[in-house]
Amino acid sequence: MAMWVFGYGSLIWKAGFNYDDRVVGFIKEYRRVFYQGSTDHRGTPEFPGRTVTLEPAGGEVCWGVAYKISKKEDQEVALTYLEVREKQYNEKAYLDFFTDPAATTPAVSGVMVYIGSPDKRHNQNYLGPAPLEEIAKQIIDAEGPSGPNRDYLFHLESALLQIGCIDQHVTDLANEVRRIRTETGLTDS
Repeated sequence: MAMWVFGYGSLIWKAGFNYDDRVVGFIKEYRRVFYQGSTDHRGTPEFPGRTVTLEPAGGEVCWGVAYKISKKEDQEVALTYLEVREKQYNEKAYLDFFTDPAATTPAVSGVMVYIGSPDKRHNQNYLGPAPLEEIAKQIIDAEGPSGPNRDYLFHLESALLQIGCIDQHVTDLANEVRRIRTETGLTDS
């Protein structure tokens, strides 16, 4: 039986595991938000970066990609890899995945997705909502072993555009980061 994994953040552009198929689509009743702290990839424990997680949102959809992994060995390798990569996300959910906005029946049921919950008892890295400018400044300043936090944001914005999705939260945040960097004279070296 095939295993399916839904990516809504860096998994969109960097799977890191073998897969048989990559399908663009969405999950319902969730939205992507930059509320998860990253102390291991895009920030440090002293200065966490921000990455996306999902929050329930009635009537909304979150676009991304689903990866189909058929071979048992590839599934085991992918799960081992994902458990390390996504270790700061404290929940796994199995959701319906759609490819057609008009469909009432999912293209795939039981797609696995990692979520960083807002429950600070179980997710110490949850940062939660903040004003757009505050989140943008944190993203500008944060850097971790995987590189500058702003690179994560800009890669996500680009990856979403490549799959035909405009996520207003991501776009607004990327534009705010660009505005602040321009106003303060920051440039990439």
